[in-house]
Amino acid sequence: MSSIKSLRAALTGATLALCSVTTAQAGTYNITVDKIRIGTEDFGKKGVGYNSTQTPTILRFKEGEDVTINVTNNLRESTSIHWHGLILPFDQDGVPKISFDGIKPGETFTYNFPIKQAGTYWFHSHSGFQEPDGAYGAIVIEPKGGESIRTDRDYVVQLTDTHPHQGKRIMRNLKMSADYYNRSQRTAQDLIKDTGDVGLRAALEDRKMWGRMRMMPTDVEDVQGFTPTINGESTAQNWTGIFKPGEKVRLRLINSSAMAYFDLRIPGLKMTIIQADGNDVEPVTVDELRISVAETYDVIVQPKEDRAYSIVAESMGRTALVRGTLSPREGMAGPVPTLRNKPRLTMADMSGVMSGAGVEEPVMGNATSSMMDMSGMDHSKMGHNVASTTKAADPFYASGSGLTPVAANGGKFLSYDDLQARKPRYRDRSATREIEVRLTGNMERYIWSINGEKLSEAEPIKLLYGERVRFKFVNETMMSHPMHLHGMWSILDTGKGKYDPIKHTVNIAPGTTVYTETEVDVTGQWAFHCHLSYHADAGMFRKIIIQGGPA
Repeated sequence: MSSIKSLRAALTGATLALCSVTTAQAGTYNITVDKIRIGTEDFGKKGVGYNSTQTPTILRFKEGEDVTINVTNNLRESTSIHWHGLILPFDQDGVPKISFDGIKPGETFTYNFPIKQAGTYWFHSHSGFQEPDGAYGAIVIEPKGGESIRTDRDYVVQLTDTHPHQGKRIMRNLKMSADYYNRSQRTAQDLIKDTGDVGLRAALEDRKMWGRMRMMPTDVEDVQGFTPTINGESTAQNWTGIFKPGEKVRLRLINSSAMAYFDLRIPGLKMTIIQADGNDVEPVTVDELRISVAETYDVIVQPKEDRAYSIVAESMGRTALVRGTLSPREGMAGPVPTLRNKPRLTMADMSGVMSGAGVEEPVMGNATSSMMDMSGMDHSKMGHNVASTTKAADPFYASGSGLTPVAANGGKFLSYDDLQARKPRYRDRSATREIEVRLTGNMERYIWSINGEKLSEAEPIKLLYGERVRFKFVNETMMSHPMHLHGMWSILDTGKGKYDPIKHTVNIAPGTTVYTETEVDVTGQWAFHCHLSYHADAGMFRKIIIQGGPA
């Protein structure tokens, strides 16, 4: 197949070239990394993309095949591609300074690895801020024997928070002022309203408390002012998936955002979740779900009416939304709802961090300490263990009204506790040891860290080949952090034993403690980080080294 035909096929998201060998099916795929022009109805800007387009490339693999992927760098700077969620040799993982040296300008790097899994994943640059500038795509892997749940239509729905500013500029502005992009700051009118609700004294005391913490109750999203897109298309551009009434439609939801969490719903339709992060789960039907940065969910919907349905993805901070359309015909557009009320953190939310601390007010740490001085606290006794049966067990639940997700019209909102693996992936056994991972930071100075240390200050985490490690995540901040472990699965402890859900990205909500376990069944060295782009760059990142290996 010629290179021109290969490029044309890549632009349509199709498989580029396939050949057969005696041992396993093998596929060859070509990707170019290019400077592109990104356009929405709100703005246009220069960006980085694959195969010369802002429409995400879709790579379609088959479980069991061996793939060869030729990546040609047409930029004037180094690049890389990380295959998010794929289990592969560490030197194919695509993280500069950890798994390889990167791809220099003008060079072609060839990835070779076997496809050991099925499901929905994605890929993106791990170099600088190329990912938030547009360098991302989707991966769809067909299981051996075909899909266990058959559908009539199958669409990728890849979300992102396209921002008019370049990633480097955003990071520079956040370092100058963490509230630079906060367009929801409180005003004198808010103080007047609060005074009417709770009285002047209580309103002033509330303001004083937030001032001492150097935070605002609107600190839900670090970065606002973006235009969300579905498959590279904004609301006005109206990405559309066609269906015939009565058909079952599979939507492969991917959140490729730099920073934005999305609450997704399809008014008039129930969504049945069948996969989380590429792994089969027992079907659960919901009206709405929150998809954290870097997560994927596969859902099935069955539109029965001959009309357009809106796919609505609304940012967690209620500052932006994108509407796509499921339609029986081309040229139709679903209605665009208004943004719901913006959430606001309350002192009840803060109790999730301060409960049991024995302090009357939080003490601000220094540049490398936590956002609050939480030393000596036993977070496991704060009622936030995800395996518990309390409402606070929901990783998307904060104790007050600020971050509690509520589905439209009072319907069912997905919780991690709803997820149950369809089949066990690993033998259920006790962990050999526990590692505490405290998520720490200083919002005012925009420094994010793990255990009070940035990547540049920390020693690597060392794991032993063959062990089973229990990670205790303690979020000492008032921001959510989607934690991503490269190369290995995270078994989310929801109290279901061998049927606990398996994920590659686990959201850790503000002020909560969450447990995961990992079978260390790979060798080499890997990245481990918060998947919020600017948190990772600011220091919430670790290198993991695996000691030992198979005999």
